[in-house]
Amino acid sequence: MPNLGNTPLIDELKSNQIRDFLEQGKRIDGRAFDEPRSISIEIGVIPKAEGSARVRLGNTEVITGIKVQPDRPFPDLGDKGIFICTAEILPLAHPTAEPGPPQEDVIELARVVDRGIRESGMIDLSKLVLVKDKSVIGIFADNSVIDHDGNLFDACAYSSTAAILSTKIPKWEMQDDVPVKIEDQESDAPITTIPVSVTMGRIGKHIIVDPNMDEWLCLDARITITTNSDGNICALQKGGKDGFTLDQLTKCGETSTSVGAKIREIIKQTKETGQ
Repeated sequence: MPNLGNTPLIDELKSNQIRDFLEQGKRIDGRAFDEPRSISIEIGVIPKAEGSARVRLGNTEVITGIKVQPDRPFPDLGDKGIFICTAEILPLAHPTAEPGPPQEDVIELARVVDRGIRESGMIDLSKLVLVKDKSVIGIFADNSVIDHDGNLFDACAYSSTAAILSTKIPKWEMQDDVPVKIEDQESDAPITTIPVSVTMGRIGKHIIVDPNMDEWLCLDARITITTNSDGNICALQKGGKDGFTLDQLTKCGETSTSVGAKIREIIKQTKETGQ
């Protein structure tokens, strides 16, 4: 099973303790099986960014900055703007985190977050076109993990989503085929829905929501399911060395909807209050 950020293997004693607790219907940190860690969200944490957010999911902490700028459209999507998500784990996030090019697991992290937002249609990219096939507006979400205590998928997804919701889009006008920024004119990002991912792990026969680091290192399999505001599944990513039964997948789908709805309310409240 991949370990995001080169996390070390958990020692056998801790692993056995976690599995024994699960057999007793308990988790090592006292949470219910379907209970995520505490979530706090702040927006506007990077003054010079077009949008930004900081998310604390338990002891996992992520900061996201949004950059908005004109760009060339993708060759086959000339009638749509651009959205791209990146991720990095800063060396201070975990003792084993190292500087340098992103490793495979960090690339997967960015892709899972990107896919959940993109496939939900959160941003109406058709409204970010300056000149079809020539010039569009790009929204770039950069996630920096500053404290890694498990389940970076959801922490980065919530931070990216909250940052996008806080984003202001500058106005550009084409002059001599060049986009020129109009000062002091901006608008909210064209939002259609609020995607929420819920990552669940299987340890033995038990399914748990939002594994912390110790639990993450014990997982036999994991799955991240993203739903939109209507509760419909729009993206899914499975990982780990083993799989899930059909009944377990059905349960994970139901859990992603119910847990996701609660987290969506937290994100919406942050947008409404500006905190």
